[in-house]
Amino acid sequence: MLRLPCLLRGVSSTAASSLRRAFRSAASLEAILSHSHPSKASSEDQAGPAHLALYNYPTFAGAYSALAADLFHRRLGRRLLVLPFSSVEPFRAEDFKGAGFHSCYLLDFIGPRNFALELSRFIPSVVAFDHRQSTLGRIPQMGRCPTNLDIRIDTSKSSARAVLDYFSNKLTSENPDSETCENLLGQEDEERVSNVVKYVEDADLRQWQLPDSRAFHTALRDERAKLNCVSNPHVFEQLMQLDVSDLLARGNSLAQNRLEAARKLIHNPFKLYLGQGLYGECLAIRADGDSKLSHEIGLELSKMSASAGLRPIGAVVFMQRGLLKICLRTTDNTTNTAEIAKAYGGGGKASSSSFALRMDEFNAWIRENT
Repeated sequence: MLRLPCLLRGVSSTAASSLRRAFRSAASLEAILSHSHPSKASSEDQAGPAHLALYNYPTFAGAYSALAADLFHRRLGRRLLVLPFSSVEPFRAEDFKGAGFHSCYLLDFIGPRNFALELSRFIPSVVAFDHRQSTLGRIPQMGRCPTNLDIRIDTSKSSARAVLDYFSNKLTSENPDSETCENLLGQEDEERVSNVVKYVEDADLRQWQLPDSRAFHTALRDERAKLNCVSNPHVFEQLMQLDVSDLLARGNSLAQNRLEAARKLIHNPFKLYLGQGLYGECLAIRADGDSKLSHEIGLELSKMSASAGLRPIGAVVFMQRGLLKICLRTTDNTTNTAEIAKAYGGGGKASSSSFALRMDEFNAWIRENT
């Protein structure tokens, strides 16, 4: 399979450096076009048409989907170019025109506007995967899709799970007469990857039902910087080595450290009259300079607030862009902080929400409305 390092052999060192720095650079566009004329001298170049996989960066659903595409094409000895797709500096459909790709996979996204539709005009087969409810709402705007555009949106499973299933089934169908069962991964690797994907799916679908799921994702966030296959050509090997037990241990340790740090920052909390008392009273603290611990501080304040006979809500306040940001947290399942946040132009969920106030508005919240 053709990987980025192979493509870089035909690119100048300056351009190669540019490719690693930017998602859509002159070097990356040159690398894409080089698939039209693969080097015959390279032993890694393989016969047949080239295929393209673009994955949503920096999501783990996108990265594990790209892993599945990589494994499938390597198993069958097919040329594949894998690139991260970032909304910060997105590729354009025309960037891939003339490169001669036989198929394109959009992994964990369908692209901006009519991106997928435009790709299907010059790539014989385009398959897109997504799991977001918001993406479903965009489909009617695309109108009637051509037969070579297959958009697969399944809100019941993460894109990572959907793509792994897709390429596993596709590998089996490619070798129907094989006497041995073909799998993308060996048994040990498959179990390890499958366990991680379950946790990725738990967060993607906002279920948070697996044991210590939040601790798992606390540790997983540290791996996010490695998900760019351009700057990190070993990303797929690293993804296969991630282990749920190790991530849970790291996550719980990090969570405990953050909690202890948050407790040390809680000094002299004051009473906050939510909505000038309209939504009751709770304990609050200013956390300017320590906003990264606002979640943990808020949860601790929520418990302290309940013990003090106030609403079981913790309010963490800090300056942000000239306004005071109010982060509300609760450990009580019957309390909905989002109703307060939404009343003041913010949002969130029942247990965690935020909004912003001007200083004069906030001052009216820290003294009882008389």
